[in-house]
Amino acid sequence: MGSNAKFKRYELKYIINRQQYENIFNALTQHMQKDKYYRSKVCSLYYDTPDKRLIRRSIEKPVYKEKMRIRSYGVPNGDTKVFVELKKKYKGIVYKRRIEVPYDIATNYLLGDDSYIKDSQIKREIDYFKAYYAPLEPSMFLSYERIALVGNEDKALRITFDTNIMYREYDLSLKSGIYGEKILNDDQVLMEIKIDGGMPLWLTDILSTNRAYKTSFSKYGTAYGLSCKKERMKDCG
Repeated sequence: MGSNAKFKRYELKYIINRQQYENIFNALTQHMQKDKYYRSKVCSLYYDTPDKRLIRRSIEKPVYKEKMRIRSYGVPNGDTKVFVELKKKYKGIVYKRRIEVPYDIATNYLLGDDSYIKDSQIKREIDYFKAYYAPLEPSMFLSYERIALVGNEDKALRITFDTNIMYREYDLSLKSGIYGEKILNDDQVLMEIKIDGGMPLWLTDILSTNRAYKTSFSKYGTAYGLSCKKERMKDCG
């Protein structure tokens, strides 16, 4: 059971304010159109080792890093199709491997039961990851509201805008609904540019005109940092 997919691309990130968002979005409409999934609520459940080995290594910004998660669009039930995703990043290039299966099968799979997962190269890559980092367990819930655009001519070009990004480290099930603590303030928007190669000149001009500058940003990493900060404050209190 399950359909498989592979992705390889660059993902460039920008933290912009609401005014920049309005200006950039309006300029992009001359070159881009609404994606098939234009508006969505993205929910992700990240898996990690008990000592948070994956995210601790990731925030050290190594040349190579990897993450494991289950992703849904909206709140799933047990039969809702979701994605088991293995995300790798090497020298700035993002490689994503994913299997689409019902949510209950996905959670059982990451806990060790692959009875209902069809064998494939992607499954073998995920199996290797699971074995290497065992034991894995749910570590962080993240959700956000997304608007997505795709290029008129270059369909590999996608730009997304994420708002209302929230996290929690408890009640770690995608079935439990969308709630948690915010990781950005209400005036901030996370913009991501996803491209296969070089950035078109018209896009470079739009970013330059609106003073949007590339930054390093990880939703999971930021949430983990906020969680650690809260723990330190609790200890001090």
